[in-house]
Amino acid sequence: MRPYYLPATTYLLDDTQKPEFRECAERNGAVWLELVGLPGAKAGKINKALELTNEDFILVLDPDHIPFPEFFDHTLGYFDDPKVGFVQVSQAYYNQYRSFTAAGAAEQTYTFYGPTQMSLYGYGCSVAIGANCTFRKDALKSIGGHGIGLAEDLITAIRIHAAGWKSIYNPVVVSRGLVPEDFGSFCKQQLKWARGVFEVTFMELPRLYRRVTCWQRISYFTIGTYYLVGLTQFIFTLIPFLYFFTGILPANMEFADFLIYGSPVVLCAVAIYLFVQRWMCDPSTERGLHWRGMILKFACWPVFLMGFVLAVVNAEIPYIPTAKKAVTGYITPFVRPMIIHIVLFLIAVAGIVFYRRYYMPEGELIGSAERTWGMIAFAFLAFIMAVGGVYAALEARKMTVEEPWNNLDIKQL
Repeated sequence: MRPYYLPATTYLLDDTQKPEFRECAERNGAVWLELVGLPGAKAGKINKALELTNEDFILVLDPDHIPFPEFFDHTLGYFDDPKVGFVQVSQAYYNQYRSFTAAGAAEQTYTFYGPTQMSLYGYGCSVAIGANCTFRKDALKSIGGHGIGLAEDLITAIRIHAAGWKSIYNPVVVSRGLVPEDFGSFCKQQLKWARGVFEVTFMELPRLYRRVTCWQRISYFTIGTYYLVGLTQFIFTLIPFLYFFTGILPANMEFADFLIYGSPVVLCAVAIYLFVQRWMCDPSTERGLHWRGMILKFACWPVFLMGFVLAVVNAEIPYIPTAKKAVTGYITPFVRPMIIHIVLFLIAVAGIVFYRRYYMPEGELIGSAERTWGMIAFAFLAFIMAVGGVYAALEARKMTVEEPWNNLDIKQL
């Protein structure tokens, strides 16, 4: 791809009504556009800016992202193909060191921006992800502008695909941004994303079903099922407690049999997960088991479930920008389900299982000893994950608020 050294104009889309942002834009050679009171949040401002500008290509960057000087060298060349509607590059971060939540939030993105997006690209299904996406202006105009919604990037991507444009994914790190640093901000982000993704699944995909390719239908539907993990995790979390109180099991087998038949599935899943890490965007730093990300994913199952329920009843939630600096000094209410889970586990194991096992007559026991200990083992794994979620929430009480770029060496990015 040939290098591009083209003049580019930076626009700051501002709705804060604070003069310091205008001063910042002018001081750094950017064009300040005051866009106050527009519907559609971020997407509404982008659409208004499209009316006020005449560039052929538009790079969307969130305020927390720092692009590298060679950014366009990795994107503009793809537009030599007149059917390319947008080019997405990877997202990477420079504040994941700040907290358990920040590290876990970054870990959750590694596989998506590596092998997942590259696989989607191979089938003509790569999607736009909010920031770091360069659009052809004609592609946006052909769909009536940037999509508006909680998952405005996904809405825009499926509409551009439905209009017949191609999408490109280039797995390079040419900018870095911020991930949420505290558990409460992370949960708000996930709730917005969950509700928005289901909006695409329930509304956009059925409406555009005949206008996208078979692989695009499959990919958008699969993306839409990701947040169903909230419902499935709720069921899996409930199973041990259901057994403790009633003796009901979802499968009529002993724990040893479950381990024998289930272990190959787990081993294959882990092997696949480690194998595909060869295609991560930054293999030197992104490889591993990503256990913090797994803990955060478990701790967010109530949030995912809430997003699913809100989508089913078509309830509106406001578009709230994700706080990227830590919100400190209090415990977020999003952690309450994890606290309830921990309390129920302690009650079930100490107050019911052991009491019934050692103090009740043999004929009144619920289930065999093997099944009981097996269910305790499953419940204990979920208990550990819940403890991790509580730790992430408690961490924000003592965090300090800082501007992450104060100690940032741009040359090392």
